[in-house]
Amino acid sequence: MARAVRDIVHIDEELCDGCGDCVPSCAEGAIRIIDGKARLVAENLCDGFGNCLGVCPRGAIRIEKRAADDYDESAVDGHLTGTGGESHAPQPPAIPSSPKRPLPLAATTPIHSGGCPGSALRMFASPAVESENQDTAETVSSTLSQWPVQLMLVPPTAPFLKGREILLAADCCPFAFGDFHRRFLKGKALLIGCPKLDDLDHYRQKLEACFRQSGCSGVTVMIMEVPCCGGLKAAAVEAYRAAGAAFPLKEVVIGIRGEVLRESMLS
Repeated sequence: MARAVRDIVHIDEELCDGCGDCVPSCAEGAIRIIDGKARLVAENLCDGFGNCLGVCPRGAIRIEKRAADDYDESAVDGHLTGTGGESHAPQPPAIPSSPKRPLPLAATTPIHSGGCPGSALRMFASPAVESENQDTAETVSSTLSQWPVQLMLVPPTAPFLKGREILLAADCCPFAFGDFHRRFLKGKALLIGCPKLDDLDHYRQKLEACFRQSGCSGVTVMIMEVPCCGGLKAAAVEAYRAAGAAFPLKEVVIGIRGEVLRESMLS
């Protein structure tokens, strides 16, 4: 059967020095160090989004278009959990884990094992972290309900996106707007990114996949008033149209002094 042409990772073995920096960046576990080189262990484990691109110090990784096996989420689940899913390739030996352990995350449920502990998918059972509000001497609860939050790290099929409203925020917004958690984040899944520092075309492709596959109930795009932030809104609107989405798409614009300048519907 003919294979479809799609985006997939290509690793230049001549440039690769086997440092392994790319391994934890792949949430699907599609890259492993084998015989001193980073290798794609199976085509159907690679979603083609390229989260590994920016971490390679040698520039040995790129995205290419070629005939490849379709991305298979069930194979990824089996590969990560060790329960069997077909990966169309022999499984390499597991890489020894680092002796360093991450700080525990209270009241969390890990979704996938394997890969980098810092980017493992987690859902929080309930807000558990409180910080002191020095103005009122009260405590303020975090309303964050998942990890990770970076758009570059969250797969479109992440379970914490399903049926949820997504807050897509430029990463300056939580710092500029003091009531971010209570006013905008509560009850939503969070995706953050910087349209100035990251690849906007990659954002658009990732968002389109999220809008098609996540089953989300709505999206609020939260940006700063500065011109570069408009790129995040544009990427979200383009992805929304390309995905043929029908859920509500909203916009919130925050001023650099922390005020809400505008709230409006984009769809």
